[in-house]
Parts: sequence; structure tokens; C-alpha cells
Amino acid sequence: MLGHHYTHSFLETAVASVNAGCNLELSYGLRKNVFMHIPQALAMGNITLQMLRDRVRPLFYTRMRLGEFDPPAMNPYSSLDLSVVQSPEHRNLSLEAAVKSFVLLKNVRGTLPLRGQDLSGQHLAVVGPFADNPQVLFGDYAPVPEPQYIYTPRRGLEMLGANVSFTAGCSKPRCQRYSRAELVRVVGAADVVLVCLGTGVDVETEAKDRSDLSLPGHQLELLQDAVQ
Repeated sequence: MLGHHYTHSFLETAVASVNAGCNLELSYGLRKNVFMHIPQALAMGNITLQMLRDRVRPLFYTRMRLGEFDPPAMNPYSSLDLSVVQSPEHRNLSLEAAVKSFVLLKNVRGTLPLRGQDLSGQHLAVVGPFADNPQVLFGDYAPVPEPQYIYTPRRGLEMLGANVSFTAGCSKPRCQRYSRAELVRVVGAADVVLVCLGTGVDVETEAKDRSDLSLPGHQLELLQDAVQ
């Protein structure tokens, strides 16, 4: 609210937030935050003690239900390890969620789906900064998974037994340095080309927006070269 000039000080923002029902501030790592001014607002009579109790109650109720105040031995989640998290049942569910979340915007001449049994005799080219870089596949607020559980497009296709050639063209999403000659060489010998482009957290995250929707750096040029 302060950044959008709805309020003019941290104190005013704290009062407006609490009165509006807000009971949690995302202020981790900040030396100065809005809700540190609540005691001053209370002393000035801008908010009441009962209002504070009403705001705090659901926070601690939720924390208690999550077992935050219980001894670790009483919390069933504290004993979970990768053998549970990465169990076949969980991995299959993740795969199902990934398959069902794909959005196909255009399918010219029924190009997709590529069938596994047809790939063994074909030469695939997987290109682009997102083709084989696990670090750029996760968005803002994503977890940090174990590397062996990350499947890039290149790795996934190679598991199908296809003859796969790869070049990134540019190593990072910003794509400021682009190797056109290498891309043309790899793409020219392929029957099927998969171009993996995007932005990633290097380009945009919360509080770091872009002014347009254009592909960063030389990515559009990379795509055009692959098509040609």
C-alpha cells in the first residue's frame, strides 16, 4: 500500500492493514517492516488490543495444527525422507500432473504427439537455453529438488531411445551471446527439432517485471534460424 501511495508511512500502513483484516506480513530478512509499528498504533489508539488478539488467533491456531510447537518425535512429517517423497506412487502422481497441465496452443498438421515407437529411427535436435539446463526450469518460489530427479527436455527424450543432438545456442535465458553456426549445424541434420525458449528467474520474478513480452536477447533469432 505504501509503494502504491495508498498510505504515506509504515504506521499508517500498519493501521490500515490490521483494520482491513490482514494478519501476516511477508517481511523475512527486512530490518524495517510495517508490522513493527503495531505497538505504536496500539498506544495511539488506532487499533485495539482485542483486534490484535482476533488477528493473531488464527495464525497460532494454524501453527499449532501444523505441529510447530510439538516435540519433533510427535510430528509425523519430521520422519519423512526421500524414500517417501520420491516413492513410485508420488513420482507417478507428479508425472500425471505434468502431463495433464500441458497447454497446446497450436498443432499444425497434427505434429504432436510424438510417439515413442516412432522415434527410434529419427534424429531429434533439442536446442535452446532451456533444453538442458536444470537451473532455469524452476520459477519464483520453487523448491530446490535433488539434481537426480530433474528431467530436462534433452534428458527425457534420450530416455526414449531417440537419437538426440543438442546445442543450447546460448547458455543463459538472457541469450546475449548466441552461437548461430552451431545451431544451424545441429538443426540441419535433424528430422524433428524441439526449440526450448523462455524467460526464467534471471529475467523476471516477483518485483522484477518486464516492460514487454518479447523473447529475451537473441532467442527470437535462435527460433527463426531453427525454423529456416
